[in-house]
Amino acid sequence: MGKPFFEVENLTKRFGGLTAVNAVSFEVRRDEIVGIIGPNGAGKTTLLRLITKILAPDSGRIVFDGEDITGLKPWDVVNRGIAGTFQNTRPFRHLPIIANVMVPCLNERSKRHGEWVRKVEAKAMDALEFVGISDLALEPASALSQGDLKRLEVARAIATEPQLLLLDEPLGGLNPTESELLARSIKRLHKGGRFGRLHSEGPAVLMIEHKLKELMAIVDRVIVINYGEKIADGPPEVVVKDPRVIEAYLGSDHAAARA
Repeated sequence: MGKPFFEVENLTKRFGGLTAVNAVSFEVRRDEIVGIIGPNGAGKTTLLRLITKILAPDSGRIVFDGEDITGLKPWDVVNRGIAGTFQNTRPFRHLPIIANVMVPCLNERSKRHGEWVRKVEAKAMDALEFVGISDLALEPASALSQGDLKRLEVARAIATEPQLLLLDEPLGGLNPTESELLARSIKRLHKGGRFGRLHSEGPAVLMIEHKLKELMAIVDRVIVINYGEKIADGPPEVVVKDPRVIEAYLGSDHAAARA
């Protein structure tokens, strides 16, 4: 078995006396969708911000496709094939929705892959169609609901055609039907489903989500974080029965009753 496609090794981040991420290690294979779950404040979003280089770790390292990317800048990470979304959406609010997606279409990675040949507008529309908001393409981003802003974030990320897609609660703000549709779209993208001129294989996906039903239906593996530490890592059906996971979510008395 070859080297993992993506590795996090003993990643640690402190804010004063608080250790938000504590020596977390895990791997993601090229053919996986991996979910990250945990109670509020567990350190999940901080972990993704370390990977995307919005934050710098105090120790540990990040390896992507055999290259140590720990010291890179956020734009360098995108140009190497990692893109992500975040809980707090920050679109260009006064620009049309399609313009918000056209901007990431102009990244250096796309140019290296000959994407400058394609019409940027057509590629952006492909991404909007994929997440289900192409009918709103000419509306200003300020007109979108919170749920549609989440879908816009996903469209902007996939417009860079990443090899690793990081998603921080992409289903937040969506109703059950919308959540299920977007979750299926993420699965389809991962499997190489059509997005523009895709690809025999889609990106690996690392996804934080609180909507566990939808998450568990599409992931291959689940990592559980609590108080900044990894407490479980395995198939969904195994992880949900782990006493440490039950305790983290429901308290020690419930875990003891299930043991």
